[in-house]
Amino acid sequence: MAFIVKVPGVNGLGKTQGCEGAGNEILKAIKEIHSNEKGVPIDTSLFDLEEIHLDNFNLDLTNNLIYKNSLDCYETKPRTIFLGGDHSISYSLVKSLYDYCKKRGKESCLIIFDAHPDLMPAMNEPTHEEWLRKLIDEGFPPQNILLVGVRNSWRDEIKFMNEKKIQKISVNSILEDIQNIADTITEFANRKETYVSIDIDAIDPAFAPATGYSEPGGISSRDFIYLIQRVNKIKNLKGIDIVEINPEKKGGEETVKLGAKILSELV
Repeated sequence: MAFIVKVPGVNGLGKTQGCEGAGNEILKAIKEIHSNEKGVPIDTSLFDLEEIHLDNFNLDLTNNLIYKNSLDCYETKPRTIFLGGDHSISYSLVKSLYDYCKKRGKESCLIIFDAHPDLMPAMNEPTHEEWLRKLIDEGFPPQNILLVGVRNSWRDEIKFMNEKKIQKISVNSILEDIQNIADTITEFANRKETYVSIDIDAIDPAFAPATGYSEPGGISSRDFIYLIQRVNKIKNLKGIDIVEINPEKKGGEETVKLGAKILSELV
């Protein structure tokens, strides 16, 4: 049974308004997917479904609610899929996993599919542009972070990535040898409690146009689905999020359907 939590949080300084409705739209769209590519029937009536009810006008409260509820998920569920929302929700979702692991003497790691590194200097309540920087500033080990698909970074972000020696996998590397890259990603997670964050803009806007900051030259939807099928086999995969889908933007239906397709492979 899939445990799915809707997290309709947005803190994109107004630029991601609309992403809060993605979870509901993805769950509607997945009803049209009768089985995933493994041949497993998709029966949404079997989903264990919850929602974290948030107030996006009170970001401190929102972050605390996401933190506390996701911590409870890690303590009681083998794996949780979180449906955003924009990428700001990942700050509290990953912070709670890091604290969960730290208390138990376990090592955590973070694999992020994203067109952007999200490493700008952080605000007090981090937006979707600097949530990862905030996590690192607060102690998440940069050597346990893997960025996949980044293709547009600010100069300060490049400097920070180089200083912290954050590992990256380019889109070209995926094109050149996708099977080897899938091996690299799964090996990175070996013996670590793993969180995977999926920003839909990692995928080329030809396949996922309805997002706030689309970047040409991304991963194809076919290659991405293969990578997610491989990621889904990671034994210690504790949490996954799907973020930055905006149903209100042009191409919303197409992008939501891709989000539902990704979800069907994860469940």
